Amino acid sequence: MYIDNVLETIGNTPLVKLQNLKDIPATVLAKVEAYNPGLSAKDRIVRYMVAKAEQAGKIKPGCTFIEATSGNTGFSLALICAIKGYKCVLTITSKASEEKIQALKALGAEVIVCPADVTPEDPRSYYSQAKSLRDRIPNSYYLNQNFNTDNMEAHYLTTGPEIWTQTSKKITHFICCAGTGGTISGTGRFLKEQDPDIRVIAVDGYGSVLKKFHETGVYDRSVIKPIRIEGLGKTIIPANVDFSVIDEFIRVSDKDAALKVRELAKEEGLFVGYSSGAALQAVYQMKDQLTEDDVVVILLSDHGSRYLSKIFNDLWMKEQGFLPGQDVRDDALTQQQGVSNSVSYYKDYYKKYRRFVRKSYKMIRDNW
Repeated sequence: MYIDNVLETIGNTPLVKLQNLKDIPATVLAKVEAYNPGLSAKDRIVRYMVAKAEQAGKIKPGCTFIEATSGNTGFSLALICAIKGYKCVLTITSKASEEKIQALKALGAEVIVCPADVTPEDPRSYYSQAKSLRDRIPNSYYLNQNFNTDNMEAHYLTTGPEIWTQTSKKITHFICCAGTGGTISGTGRFLKEQDPDIRVIAVDGYGSVLKKFHETGVYDRSVIKPIRIEGLGKTIIPANVDFSVIDEFIRVSDKDAALKVRELAKEEGLFVGYSSGAALQAVYQMKDQLTEDDVVVILLSDHGSRYLSKIFNDLWMKEQGFLPGQDVRDDALTQQQGVSNSVSYYKDYYKKYRRFVRKSYKMIRDNW
């Protein structure tokens, strides 16, 4: 038996019990979204949003899809556009890994890299650039995952029911990183409709406005700062974040998330992405609230192959100060310690590694 195309393999991802957690009394299950063909949960929403737009008559032959993305939504959109014969233009922040950028290009997307450290209203931001492209490109459609509520609906119709069935209706906690808000809001709404006592926990980063907005109703720009974790946190309040569904926000540091991703790979055999580590770290930060009767589901959003030059690269980890060893950005201290030559070597090595990744993806794309 065969399938017509890979879109038919989206969803029904496995729920895996984590076996090697330390000092966690509850049963912790991981919803591994890397098993989607585009290697992330974003396949679900893009397939649904594109289908809804087609059904509504908003898409014409030769249409150019536009999206502002941290990488995963862009990959899913590029994949679907390749299958359906549409064009794809993506704006992406400079914090995205080189692997993500090259993968998008390999699928035929045009990629515009925008600075990550600017306000959403800044004309250079990836939000503003996407809107500008929508206005300038004829026969185009801006997917707009932050404010298109079909995003949330896709998870309400698929992810939520899958988790409810896979846990035999025993889930007590759902923990998920909050970015656009579609995953946690759609999944959380479905689960709470089945059992209002299920706790829905959103994971946020230091530098995001979401947690404070949930707690106070105040959109506070003063908390905004760069977040290294990709696919988590926001500088805006997306329409897809249904704060009424979310019981609590937990902030996780960039370092803790990075270290937990490595634990998932080495101790559970789960090669997943940066935000997945944040979801697991949230479990540890709330472990005192858990009992042995609890069934906790965490959503692991994407695949680790998109972070080889970052969280799975010891040089990058040391550069951020996440691993024992000198932070190579601190040149003054480095020189005092008499190891400036070593730092120069590591910097050059890292640059060569990034060039190698770019060339490798170009070879794959050109010979596909």
